Amino acid sequence: MKLILGSGSPRRRELLAQLGVVADDIRPPDIDEDPAPRELPRPYCIRLAREKALAVDAQDDDIVLSADTTVALGRRILGKPADAGQASQFLLALSGRRHRVITAIAVRRGSRVWERDVVTAVKMKPLSDEELNAYLATDDWRGKAGGYGIQGPAGAFIPWISGSFTAVVGLPLVETAHLLRAAGYPLWKEQP
Repeated sequence: MKLILGSGSPRRRELLAQLGVVADDIRPPDIDEDPAPRELPRPYCIRLAREKALAVDAQDDDIVLSADTTVALGRRILGKPADAGQASQFLLALSGRRHRVITAIAVRRGSRVWERDVVTAVKMKPLSDEELNAYLATDDWRGKAGGYGIQGPAGAFIPWISGSFTAVVGLPLVETAHLLRAAGYPLWKEQP
């Protein structure tokens, strides 16, 4: 049995390490991440996590762990910005407002899939032009849903969350541990 992480995210690898877990292989799936017409943020995020898990090539006894993190401003999905201009638009839309960060996890072993999703409410302080431009210059926004990462410099913009910090980073640890154990991964025990 191997654990395959269906994600190229270094943050997810770091979070797994907090559980004492190191994936045997990393295989980021190549799927279409465009939302379907009128698709709402939570179903979108759940669908992507599942599609990622199913797209990873694995043996029947291997365990595949995939996840997706989506930032939702009302019904609007704020994915990974294409460039600094779009990151700026996302951050200005979030500035001074509450939004939701949804992280869905899918664990697959053979044909069976276990799924969970976690919704965390996040408040971003009002951003000044100076703060916005300084943050954009760090390039920390690249590859991050909503154009920010709470675990980096943008953490200074987040005065309040209600929910799971690790879910906002990209992998809710309580739920991940639960799903890995459900799939038969020997968490908290010595590996054979």
